Amino acid sequence: MARAKKAAAQTTTSEDASSGDEAAAIDDGKILDYITGKPVAENDKEAVRQRIARALFHEYGLSVDDMEPDFKVKVGDSGKASNKKIDIAIFEPGTPHTDPKNVRRLVVCQKELKLGDKGAYKMRDHEQAAKDLELLKDAMAACENCKYGLWTNGLEFFFFQVKRTKFDVKFVPIGDWPLADESIGTREVASHAKLRPADPEMLRTAFRRCHNFIHGNEGMPKDAAFWQFLYLIFAKMHDERQPNDKRRFWAGRFEKNGQLIDEQFDAAGQKAIRERIKPLFDEVKKKYSTVFRGNEEITLSDRALAFMVSELAKYDFGRTDVDAKGAAYQEIVGTNLRGDRGQYFTPRGAIKLVVSMLDPKPNDRVIDPACGTGGFLTATLAHLAHKFQEEKGIDPGAASTQEMVSIQERLAEFVKKNLFGADFDPFLVRAAQMNAVMASNAEARLFNINSLEFPAGHLPGLADAKRLADLGTMDLVMTNPPFGAEIPITDPNILKHFELAHIWERTEDGGFRNTGRLQGSVAPEVLFIERCVDWLKPGGRMGIVLPDGILGNPGDEYIRWWILRHTWVLASIDLPVEVFIVEANVNILTSLLFLKKKTQREVQAADLGGKADYAVFMAVAEKVGFDRRGNTIYKRSPDGEEILEDVEEVERVRTNGHFVTRTLRRKKKKVDDDLPEIGKAYSEFRKRNAEPGA
Repeated sequence: MARAKKAAAQTTTSEDASSGDEAAAIDDGKILDYITGKPVAENDKEAVRQRIARALFHEYGLSVDDMEPDFKVKVGDSGKASNKKIDIAIFEPGTPHTDPKNVRRLVVCQKELKLGDKGAYKMRDHEQAAKDLELLKDAMAACENCKYGLWTNGLEFFFFQVKRTKFDVKFVPIGDWPLADESIGTREVASHAKLRPADPEMLRTAFRRCHNFIHGNEGMPKDAAFWQFLYLIFAKMHDERQPNDKRRFWAGRFEKNGQLIDEQFDAAGQKAIRERIKPLFDEVKKKYSTVFRGNEEITLSDRALAFMVSELAKYDFGRTDVDAKGAAYQEIVGTNLRGDRGQYFTPRGAIKLVVSMLDPKPNDRVIDPACGTGGFLTATLAHLAHKFQEEKGIDPGAASTQEMVSIQERLAEFVKKNLFGADFDPFLVRAAQMNAVMASNAEARLFNINSLEFPAGHLPGLADAKRLADLGTMDLVMTNPPFGAEIPITDPNILKHFELAHIWERTEDGGFRNTGRLQGSVAPEVLFIERCVDWLKPGGRMGIVLPDGILGNPGDEYIRWWILRHTWVLASIDLPVEVFIVEANVNILTSLLFLKKKTQREVQAADLGGKADYAVFMAVAEKVGFDRRGNTIYKRSPDGEEILEDVEEVERVRTNGHFVTRTLRRKKKKVDDDLPEIGKAYSEFRKRNAEPGA
């Protein structure tokens, strides 16, 4: 692309955001405590404590002002009593943090339990974990007004309610803590008032817990465990659309022998949960007939089903941030459905950059012809959700239920009319549909087809794809196609339909001419470039992930010539090797290429010598927020200290029977990620340089 790149030389943008002052820096090996704002040692246990502290504020509505880290509690019999540090103590609002009598809740954390890609941990019940729970129980007993306790290692969560009599103290297992106003009713948990938006980190944890419970405790293979998880997510989403008095996806409490018992921990309660979920799932299969064949069954044991329902029922998926749901879902699906034909699921940072630069509008028709699990599609929905919030002046953390419902309805309308995807793997199509439903409560137009054969082919989605998403009808294409020389396309019945599948020869004027002879094999990413252009309307735009060789190898110059003839090059962004090493363990350099389809008149004008120079945005991303091992990296000052930035978090929480908006101001490490800065730089570039072409 020599001509376009030459024009881009003066407009290449790479801004250095690593400036900061001494006061806003933190030493290596330290993180800022969410409760106090002071530096604490960074380790696996601290990671758990910080995640829980954040969730206590964002999910449960507990004020940070009422929390105290490392609170000392005197435990043990008199004469043998000793002070023990409890990781988080929550106090009665407005009371001193020095008196144990003011403690209402306690949290004990252990170091984070991490699993390998193939690992499964057999999660314990309260009795099996009894030894680990001793400190928490002793501390709850010592704080005479403490009502609730939690023990966690990041994967296992053991919640308790304290019951005191004249003679003893009992610790009753419960499925979850109540919110700040202590509303811990029975099936009231199914109402909008009691469901809560999920904190992003805790939602990822919940998804991991559910999947691991099935894989580790039920003995299911990972892929089978994933589909059982998928069925229940569908059921949960369908249940949220029902009137409150018709909902069935909940795990309540009932009285037994004069004591309130969580259904999750009682055999009769577990059976009651199954009796509610089975007909609910039958409705789901009928409603989503394009996704389900009708013969699917929930094969989980009563115990596992009760665990899953209890874990998911507390969250209001409709009011949870679209991006948070997508990230949590992608974390589970990525380790289960990755294929063996070059299917390397795109990291979310790269996906978000593509979407932000293409900036989809509500009336744009958008397609991903190699959609995988739907990462680009749900990122589009997250982008639009944020647009809708900005239009209404809604703070994402403080939206009311009515405002969130309004946004959800607009997203659903977009999904039904304008969101399209295709993949040759039927399992990935189902997984992508789940992702879309979870993001919008509506089914996207997703097709099980071979995009390189389209509009020919034999797969079951072909007729619908031709009717609803024909070539030349899309405003935006965004995709990460399967690529690699080890999976070539060799079928002449496919190759003959592509100009780029032919042998090209150089002409006297420095261009190229199609000889009419087919190549024996072509890498799929080459054909996907042409197919994506085919899918666009004239003036439509696309973003595609490509291996760097296409943009630089001498033997691929005819491909670059073809691109320049048929499209305007909008931008080219080099990605570092970390992007796919972490995600797919593939050591490959890639780029994001952004193109705009020329009109036929523009192509003809260029053929007749009417070529024009134009500015192309170019950037090199050196950092993407993590290193080759997947560890998060942070921006540093010139002296090498990690930089802090001021952040403001606004959350609408339920407390004392009504909703209030709370603002939390904190300092936070700044992730060293060039991609968001590149997105901003591209926006500024476009303000100075109009897009080429009509």
